[in-house]
Amino acid sequence: MILRVGLTGGIASGKSTAGRTLAGLGCVIIDADAIVARLYRPGEAGYEALLRAYGREILRADGEIDRPKLASIAFVDNESAKKLNALIHPLVIAEEEGVISAEAERFPDRDRIVVVEATLLLESGGKQRYDRIVVVDSEPAVQIDRAVARGMNRQDAERRMARQMSRQERRRQADYIIENNAGVGELESETMRVYQKLQQDLAQKKSAAGNPAAPRTKKPES
Repeated sequence: MILRVGLTGGIASGKSTAGRTLAGLGCVIIDADAIVARLYRPGEAGYEALLRAYGREILRADGEIDRPKLASIAFVDNESAKKLNALIHPLVIAEEEGVISAEAERFPDRDRIVVVEATLLLESGGKQRYDRIVVVDSEPAVQIDRAVARGMNRQDAERRMARQMSRQERRRQADYIIENNAGVGELESETMRVYQKLQQDLAQKKSAAGNPAAPRTKKPES
């Protein structure tokens, strides 16, 4: 039995660190951003789709996608961002589903939690593909400071945050929220707390599968 979990959060929220913690606890982690990076490589489906949509002006001299140049074209406004997402997200979803299916076939008798870590998981309308949605959340000022500390320009960080789903809406759509405002210790503790709840959800899903007449599990308390 597999429990499908979507893990997301705003810019510099700590999503990747939470994902690494969950991996250390035994969860299978699928990094959607890494899938996108691979799809952007020459010869991949994403690369070809981008060339058809935007032309060769988005390429560097070595033939690779110039991601800053692509971003300057594709994220001018919400409509242009939707165009890029419509090109890439179906390819990413197909890759994710392939990994999950392979995992299920490889260990058919093993119960596990599969976590898809994705920045735009909710923005792309992907909520329905998961049993549970986990959001890593931080105060906006904390996110900006972290992004700047990592080398991002403050204005760029603010623009990226403005293009993402609002913090309030992201929290509203979450089944569980990992709070991350007070450093690594809080993040690890919060991730452990949510992991324990996901284990309970996995057990309930397995029980319900063995008893089709059982009522569906209600949305959990975060």
